[in-house]
Amino acid sequence: MMSGWFSLSTEVILFSLFILGVVGYILYSGLFTKVTVRTGCPPIKRITFAYKFKVGAYKNCGSLFREAHSIGPKLLLIGVFYTDPQKVLGKHCCYAVGSILSEEGRQIDTELLRKYEAAGFNIFSFPEAMHVVTTSFPYRTYLSVLFRLKVYPKLEKYIKERNLWAHPFLEIYKNGQIHFMVPLDRQGDFYVPEFRPSDRRKSEQEDSYSSTDVSGAESNSEDSSESGVLLPDSREASLTASSVLPRSDSRRRESSFKEPERTEGQEEEKNEQHHEDSKYRSLEGPMQQWTGVGGEE
Repeated sequence: MMSGWFSLSTEVILFSLFILGVVGYILYSGLFTKVTVRTGCPPIKRITFAYKFKVGAYKNCGSLFREAHSIGPKLLLIGVFYTDPQKVLGKHCCYAVGSILSEEGRQIDTELLRKYEAAGFNIFSFPEAMHVVTTSFPYRTYLSVLFRLKVYPKLEKYIKERNLWAHPFLEIYKNGQIHFMVPLDRQGDFYVPEFRPSDRRKSEQEDSYSSTDVSGAESNSEDSSESGVLLPDSREASLTASSVLPRSDSRRRESSFKEPERTEGQEEEKNEQHHEDSKYRSLEGPMQQWTGVGGEE
């Protein structure tokens, strides 16, 4: 009789310890971590990275993260997500995943560079954005990768409420944290060649549409239950301040000015410019598909 009670008590204790262990693991993974979204400086500077570009459901990006990590286990991982999976079918979503080879122009490990290229990774550089929407989330366990998804509704809410022109969405895995970053300037320079046009003028046009004075937005935060390869000079020179009018106001102001009469040569230049601009209109749709701002609520 006593041995039966002892056996039952042991089972209850072990089961209780198991439940406590599971709960502790979930808490440690960050399920109830407080998330604070803010506008400020980026978590990374100018970088050069190895990546693979894919079109398909985001749920399949894990295999690319694992592949990149297996080649350079000591390197920071990065993911760039270009389309909103709530507005675009999963099979049409675009993303790039890889490893950061160099930050702020530091020397790249040539042996690692060759390994990534041999594995089919491409090499590209991102500039340093002056202002970004950013937050972070713990990166401690496998569950942390799943729980990080709760951050995106907070980011989207923050961006929409302030009518910000922010895209694409970046994840940087650094020092036990997943750093989220959404550029507010030079957005076009954060599109890898497989997605964006080679001409940089699209980036400059988007920068002119940045939609709030982000220099004063540092205090605006939202709390909730929480190388060698260098950038082209043209990209470095294309930095535009993001503290300008919202898209709707800037367009309205532009339309209020009457164009001066043009000479024959100027008219011909205008027609050529219009033809050139039409090539880039097809890109504006995918860029709008994530935030849904700048056009309609």
